[in-house]
Amino acid sequence: MEMTLQLTIDCTDVHRLVVFWSEALGYVPEPPPGGHATWREYWTATGVPEEELPVGAGDTPESIVDPAGRGPRVWFQQVPEPKAGKNRLHLDLKVGGGRDVPLAIRTQRVTTTVERLIEAGAGVVRTTDEPNMGHYAVVLQDPEGNEFCVV
Repeated sequence: MEMTLQLTIDCTDVHRLVVFWSEALGYVPEPPPGGHATWREYWTATGVPEEELPVGAGDTPESIVDPAGRGPRVWFQQVPEPKAGKNRLHLDLKVGGGRDVPLAIRTQRVTTTVERLIEAGAGVVRTTDEPNMGHYAVVLQDPEGNEFCVV
């Protein structure tokens, strides 16, 4: 049996997170299948009842995909409540290159990515700078407060 992995992120503003995470991961919004103009049009054509589609659902892409086809699909599921509490699962964006790369270079790669993501709407939670352990990482929050690390 074949299995694929999809990451689902609950959110209140689907469009905002599609834009942010497309930038963060280098992904692209997933186009609707079968030549449909929108996902809503696709869902309606496949028989999803209108009452199951919240206002605005599927009018813009709600998922992003890796254009190279390597990473998992990410779906942003609209929910009515805002995030509450600490994440029990988070993403690590591993941009430094690993311990075989000198710490100064890894730190610069992390810093460059963090600056780009702050410009896209992320906020800094904390920085872990432990040169004696050869470690540098930054914990960020996406525009809805979901934490993730840049390492």
